[in-house]
Amino acid sequence: MADEPRPQPSNQHSRPGKYSAYGRPGAPEPSRRRALTAGLGIALGAGLAAVPATTAAAASRDGAPRARTGARVQQSGASLCDRPGDSASAQGLGSGDLAIPYYREHDGTWGYVFGDSWAGIQQTGAYLGSPLMLNQDRFDASGQTPISFTWAMPTGGAARQLFDYGHQQDHGHGWEFSRIPNDCIEFGGRTYLQYTSVNTWTPDAGRDGSLMSGVAYSDDHGVTWTDYPYHWAGDVQGVNQSMYGMWSFAGIDPDGWLYVFSKRWNGSHRNTADGGAIQLFRIQPGDFRAGNFGAQQNWAYVDGGWRWTTAAAPSPILTGNNIGEFSVKRIGSTYCMSYFDVDDYAICTRTAPRPDAVWSAPVPQIVGNNTFPPGHWGRPQVPFLYGGYIHPGSASATSLTLIVSQWNGQQGSPPYWALQFDGIRP
Repeated sequence: MADEPRPQPSNQHSRPGKYSAYGRPGAPEPSRRRALTAGLGIALGAGLAAVPATTAAAASRDGAPRARTGARVQQSGASLCDRPGDSASAQGLGSGDLAIPYYREHDGTWGYVFGDSWAGIQQTGAYLGSPLMLNQDRFDASGQTPISFTWAMPTGGAARQLFDYGHQQDHGHGWEFSRIPNDCIEFGGRTYLQYTSVNTWTPDAGRDGSLMSGVAYSDDHGVTWTDYPYHWAGDVQGVNQSMYGMWSFAGIDPDGWLYVFSKRWNGSHRNTADGGAIQLFRIQPGDFRAGNFGAQQNWAYVDGGWRWTTAAAPSPILTGNNIGEFSVKRIGSTYCMSYFDVDDYAICTRTAPRPDAVWSAPVPQIVGNNTFPPGHWGRPQVPFLYGGYIHPGSASATSLTLIVSQWNGQQGSPPYWALQFDGIRP
């Protein structure tokens, strides 16, 4: 879909309550959250838990300790936007969040997909829309050099919304506030972007506020986009808490399958019904390209055991704390997962030797508050954090680069940006 600029009054694009889970106005008030003050997250949750081994995965870990080697942390919170004169503003983007990284295999460069974005810093100037993309000609996995953007889509210096749709309109599917990207991948000369269409940022308790989710593709490497005709129904279309709301493309494995993890979309970060469930399915790249999504195989617990099947829906492989954005990538021969644990107020990581194996225990990496619990002590602190996307160009499975977003939920209140952290050991 080709893009066109759609400047609108900036207050139409604020998202009241999106990050209200930490004492912000509008947050639900279970006992844990009554202990929180604005900007302070005291965590009692232990993180996502694997389903018990008898019902979790056919493969089990060998018990061998994982190597803890890797480059020391280099970038530890370098901002990717929202600073005057930075590389993002040189490409027409002043402030934005997410910055989901992906590898542009056709030329060996890198793309970063942003959510709601503005031309000026601190959400000022023209509202640019969502999603947007900035690109980088080379990525320094050592962390010695921070990410710097080289050009934008559709042209250098002119970042614009990728999809051709208007905000707060009905485009034949129902009323849409915005389309928020969840992940992007390129293979076989085509680029794919999975997104959630948001109906409301302030849904009633237990509802996710989504309209639907979908996949768009580009055959010119991100300049123009076409939506696949099939969409996965969301809350407003009658499927609240759809497990297909938010995807992460783990990549094409050496076995030839494209592995995809998915979960409920949770844009408000206060959806207590989320449960932290994550599911897994796989599909042949040719079927995915053709939009033959019904050809997926599901990782499911059937008749007392786990197996790949087309006869049953995917089963949750992980459950636990309320979870926001997440990311799964194959780094070397290891599958690495990161996610925003809302209850723990932290970006956590896990690893597995295979996508359908048992995942390691969660490790808090970047936290909203580093004084409590003890697992947060000494960790990098980013109040009002969310996101937490694994860079597919990370140095190794023991030295990840994570892209973390920060915003306090108040439009025009700095910062509104994405931050780079290197040398993360899952």
